[in-house]
Amino acid sequence: MSDHSPLSIAPFPDAEAPSGCRRCPRLVGLRKSLRKEHPDWWNAPVPAFGDRSAWLAIVGLAPGTEGANRTGRPFTGDASGEMLFATLAQFGLVNGIFANDPSDGIGLNGAIILNAVKCLPPENKPIAAEINNCRDFLKKAIRALPDVRVILALGKIAHDSLVRMEGLRLADHKFAHGAVHLLSDNRVLIDSYHCSRYNVNTGRLTQAMFDDIFRKTAEQRSIQS
Repeated sequence: MSDHSPLSIAPFPDAEAPSGCRRCPRLVGLRKSLRKEHPDWWNAPVPAFGDRSAWLAIVGLAPGTEGANRTGRPFTGDASGEMLFATLAQFGLVNGIFANDPSDGIGLNGAIILNAVKCLPPENKPIAAEINNCRDFLKKAIRALPDVRVILALGKIAHDSLVRMEGLRLADHKFAHGAVHLLSDNRVLIDSYHCSRYNVNTGRLTQAMFDDIFRKTAEQRSIQS
């Protein structure tokens, strides 16, 4: 990682992977190669971003090559964040104006964004061991958010890791867009297709569908409060 100051501040550093985390040899190797090619990029585990008092935790897959791996802030720097942050703003969860760059100085109000895997995986496809290695960081982060009532999983990998984190059976909690799963402590997990460029361009996820998901999170917040 370059010697610039951090581009995003973790709300709970004790739950974050160290910048030199070596749990996943394949991801460490990719980080090293990208540091040589792009020394000014973040190129390290990406910390959570958002409100420590959040009622909504959003869990994505992993940093994108030119997104969070470059900028150091989840869903910032590539197309995947445009729909997410626009929708967050529509539902009153963003303070400031999102410009897809950490220098925009935005904050989140009532929401926090995490990833199931904290480092960039090759071709954006982490293997099972890498997901497993990162799960305890995800668990520590979720446990450090006592006000979270709703967890939104963006994609099946995030969903599966959260279900396993809770010690539940995947067979009893299958991923499906719009599905709602009861977790412990009166919290719920809601599934959504990931807001990736591919899913948006192919029409698998539309803005209307994503809006419906966020309406569902608000409804579940009211139910779980």
